Amino acid sequence: MATDYDAPRKTEDDSESIEALKERVPDKSSGSIDNEDADNPSGFELPGADLSDLELDVVVLPPQEDEFTCMECFLVKHRTQIDHETKTGAICTECAA
Repeated sequence: MATDYDAPRKTEDDSESIEALKERVPDKSSGSIDNEDADNPSGFELPGADLSDLELDVVVLPPQEDEFTCMECFLVKHRTQIDHETKTGAICTECAA
């Protein structure tokens, strides 16, 4: 049987009254608001916080054969982005523009 995807769909939720929907929504004036973020249970980090006691493990890869460091912006880029070479080193196409 063919389905008409443009036809409006009726579900059992559509038949609920406004009063029933209002009962399901928590009252904002009740004071039981949970400010803790579920994705960040330890709290929010504020700008300027002292993070000197944190240890970060970072893996630094050596330069690859197909990469260069632009002498203007000091970003590591692919060799296809070399615009020209100077006596100090290569310049990328973005910095040369």
